[in-house]
Amino acid sequence: VAVPGIVEAVTGADILVFVIPHQFIGKLCDEMKLHVKAGAIGISLIKGIDEGPDGLKLISDIIRDKLGIEVSVLMGANIANEVAEEKFCESTIGARNLQSGQIFKELMQTPNFRITVVQESDTVELCGALKNIVAVGAGFCDGLGFGDNTKAAVIRLGLMEMVAFAKLFCKGAVSSVIFLESCGVADLITTCYGGRNRRVAEAFAKSSKSIEELEAEMLNGQKLQGPQTSAEIFKILKKRDMVKKFPLFVAVYQICFEGRPVKDFILCLQNHPEHM
Repeated sequence: VAVPGIVEAVTGADILVFVIPHQFIGKLCDEMKLHVKAGAIGISLIKGIDEGPDGLKLISDIIRDKLGIEVSVLMGANIANEVAEEKFCESTIGARNLQSGQIFKELMQTPNFRITVVQESDTVELCGALKNIVAVGAGFCDGLGFGDNTKAAVIRLGLMEMVAFAKLFCKGAVSSVIFLESCGVADLITTCYGGRNRRVAEAFAKSSKSIEELEAEMLNGQKLQGPQTSAEIFKILKKRDMVKKFPLFVAVYQICFEGRPVKDFILCLQNHPEHM
């Protein structure tokens, strides 16, 4: 039974599942914090990040800090309507506590929704946020009329920037093998071919309309995560004087928010440091 009031929904709950746009998580946790049961555990499906005083702040960190609970994450190549239609897919749970990860796996796994549990929770979560930036770039390429070879380059270079960013900013160890899980390259491919970030970015490249106008026209009230995440990433990179090391991420931000021509996106691929 759906319960509209957050206080009623969380009171007495042993397990909390967070699935909201990332910009609202702080306010939601503030409303919940006096009513969360001691010993409750949470799992976040939220794809986004925030900027903290020390740089990167993950959504799971915000939930942990505000509610004082253990938080796992679930990310993967899981386009919602296909999951709802029970078309086979995989997903990844990142759980610092593997016992909690197994609990969530038992609750969520079905014959058509298969889950792997790993301990590198921060890397799993970061994959879910960063892939949306790359998908915006893939949409730009589609809108500009480039082909599959170019999109493959966007995916590869975007993945390289995802790995590099994770190694620089994740608190714990970052294992490259995590990027071979569903949360990594699989989700990146799916989002660059089938997600709404790609679709709206393609329309943006073909029109003179803003991202906000296209969101209103195409998404029925939903918001894109890619442009907003690129803005958060840009702030972090600028503070650390690392803008030049992440040209794809930065180009997406500049095109979405600073008026850089969308046709310039190909320049960031042609001059990417991976080729130097």
